[in-house]
Amino acid sequence: MKKIQILGMGCPKCAKLYATAENAAKELGIEYDMEKIDDIDRITDMGVMMTPALAINNEVKLAGRIPSMEDLKKIIMED
Repeated sequence: MKKIQILGMGCPKCAKLYATAENAAKELGIEYDMEKIDDIDRITDMGVMMTPALAINNEVKLAGRIPSMEDLKKIIMED
C-alpha cells in the first residue's frame, strides 16, 4: 500500500493537489492511503519550504507546484 501525503496549510492549491493525487491513485487502481499534513512543524521537518508538496511513503517527491495528472501517476508508481 502506498502512503500518499499532501503537505500544505490548506490553501486552494493544496486542496487541488490532494484531489488530483487521489484521482491519479484511483485511476492507477492501486491500494493507497491519503494523508493531509498541515502541521507546519511536520512540514518543515520533512524539508519542505514551499507548498503544496507531495510525499510518497514519507519521501518528498515535489514541492511548490501541482503536476499534471500524468506526471502524478508516474511519481506515484516510481517506488
